[in-house]
Amino acid sequence: MATSADLLLLLLPLLLPGQPQAGAGAPMEAVVCAGTACYTAHWGKLSASEAQQNCSSNGGNLATVKSEEEARHIHQALAQLLRAEAPLAMRTGKFWIGLQREKGTCLDPDVPLKGFSWVGGGDDTLYTNWHKEVKSSCISRRCVSLMVDLWQPPLASRLPRWSESPCGTPGSPASNIEGYVCKFSFQGMCRSLALGGPGHVNYITPFQASSSALNLVPFGSVANVVCGSGEETQSHYLLCKEKGPQVFEWDKVGPLCVNPKYGCSFKNGGCQQECFEGGNGSFRCGCRPGFRLLDDLVNCASRDPCSSSPCTGEATCVPGPHGKSYTCRCPSGYRLDSTQLGCVDVDECQESPCAQECVNTLGSFHCECWVGYEPAGTGEEASCLDVDECAPGRSPCAQGCTNTDGSFHCSCEDGYILAGEDSTQCQDVDECAISGGSPCDSLCFNTLGSFRCGCLPGRELAADGVSCIMDLASPGPSPGPPQETHEEDSEGSTVPPATVSSTTRGPEGTSQAASKAREPPLLPPRDPTTSAAREMLASGEPPGVWTEPGTQQTTGAAGHGMATGGDTVATQSDNGADGQKLLLFYILGTVVAISLLLALALGLLVYRKRRAKREEKKEKKPQSAADSYSWVPERAESRATENQYSPTPGTDC
Repeated sequence: MATSADLLLLLLPLLLPGQPQAGAGAPMEAVVCAGTACYTAHWGKLSASEAQQNCSSNGGNLATVKSEEEARHIHQALAQLLRAEAPLAMRTGKFWIGLQREKGTCLDPDVPLKGFSWVGGGDDTLYTNWHKEVKSSCISRRCVSLMVDLWQPPLASRLPRWSESPCGTPGSPASNIEGYVCKFSFQGMCRSLALGGPGHVNYITPFQASSSALNLVPFGSVANVVCGSGEETQSHYLLCKEKGPQVFEWDKVGPLCVNPKYGCSFKNGGCQQECFEGGNGSFRCGCRPGFRLLDDLVNCASRDPCSSSPCTGEATCVPGPHGKSYTCRCPSGYRLDSTQLGCVDVDECQESPCAQECVNTLGSFHCECWVGYEPAGTGEEASCLDVDECAPGRSPCAQGCTNTDGSFHCSCEDGYILAGEDSTQCQDVDECAISGGSPCDSLCFNTLGSFRCGCLPGRELAADGVSCIMDLASPGPSPGPPQETHEEDSEGSTVPPATVSSTTRGPEGTSQAASKAREPPLLPPRDPTTSAAREMLASGEPPGVWTEPGTQQTTGAAGHGMATGGDTVATQSDNGADGQKLLLFYILGTVVAISLLLALALGLLVYRKRRAKREEKKEKKPQSAADSYSWVPERAESRATENQYSPTPGTDC
């Protein structure tokens, strides 16, 4: 029993000015208690911040909706509020809940809550009931409310949907906001009081809500019991206390407002199951077989506390000693939730049991290896070994392959670069066409993976293989008739024979070609003529030669050059000066021939145009009437035949 001092302290908040009191015109509040929480629904056009402040001032927060069961409890509270009073001018109203997204936090489409979080804390939950797609705005704070149809009676099958919108400001709430829903959590609940006679009960909760229709009453609540009717009334104040671990009862037991006049006839004496009358109008409560009477002497519980299946989901009910209590146990991989009646999955990956990647599953987990690794064996905790992508038969590279820890990279030989979308192929580099300029001093020839340099006639490659120097030791032609020879170089390619021009010897017996070899060349030594040289080599009879590093020139008996080793060697019958003059002659002759052809074509074109004009004039000339006749050619007049009737000369008529 509570002392008078305890009752005074409990009732003091109820007697202070400004606090709502039962029967004193206090505003109607809808309260629903279930499990270990109570939900209250309130009218009020407030911003989300103002609504949260009202809830927190009484020890709670804006409501969470983390499961369908919790959504149904809130739906019941809203239904009570609408039955009491609903504005007729509004068809759809919105009530704030505790789901918000702060400014600067953007939409996260990969999680159910889309980047929103509960103001009371807690992990991201799976249950959602969005009305439409969430906006991806990150520049302002966004809040969530429940959409309620105020014109239709609430249906249990139609739970309120979630709508996100601006959170509003003091004095300017968001559109269609009509109220808010609070949630208050407690350690436990007491059963509602049973009356054995006329009277009524009003419960005052710790969060200052007053109600007479609670099935469960939160710990710390005060029950104001008024027994009797008319002028004969008696009041009792009871407190919901914790009498043991997770055991919450009122501080007074037995049916209240017992009246000998009625006995068991008034609501079964307030007993849950059986009511047994005694003498002088007294009675007591009892239970049916298989049940036992609880300590409140009113309610009954099964002797097997697990008979009512109090545990949910994966949890298994285990009876306690003497059948007075029970506990719920979860299988491996699960743990009890906050209600101690259900199970939630244990995230084993939080303890990093895997060597690399851990994937959590319901009640278990499994390990995986990263890309580029493979399991070293079987089992959940098997280690991961590097995959050798460069092993024979599985290398993805066209040329070189280097294995790395968890990956690989490809490489190419000199003269090639990596190519392809995955950089596994090799492409030849055209060294003769690089942006920085040709590596050769004169002629450059690209090959697969490399290049070769050459020189114009009268010059030869220097020892560095890229520069050209004067060929001062060019031998003269040998006497004798020209001969054609074919030599094969070291690579097996045939060198075409060079045509030897005839030479004229001077009075001292030296060839004029040899003396011309000492004359200065017509072209500058370092003139970059790579393109011109390629065109010359593509023609049928090149006027000059090119040489490469490591070549040797020899002159045969007929004066023809022969390849003796290294790369291909081309020789000429005359010296460099003759070759340059011959090249100039060919160029001038070609220009003259082209000019003659152009002049001939132009003259032919002019002739045809003039002829066409003459024919056109002839066709347009008017014709005379005589043009349709043809003239008979004239012929000499023959002498007229003598008339046989003409008189003979000398004869008279």
